[in-house]
Amino acid sequence: MKVTLRHPSREIDVTGPISVVKLLNRLDLNRESVLLVRNGELVPGDSMLDDSDVIEIRPVISGG
Repeated sequence: MKVTLRHPSREIDVTGPISVVKLLNRLDLNRESVLLVRNGELVPGDSMLDDSDVIEIRPVISGG
């Protein structure tokens, strides 16, 4: 599957199926600091990702 990361911007290929948790661990990312988007929809943390998925990982940004 194609995984696009934002900030810093990069693209990587990952072999699926893989769980969201395992993907984030492999990329050394904290689940509370990023959002995963698949086909324009947020992906729950307990989801499985397939080879055919295109995933975007976006940082969580807060402000006031």
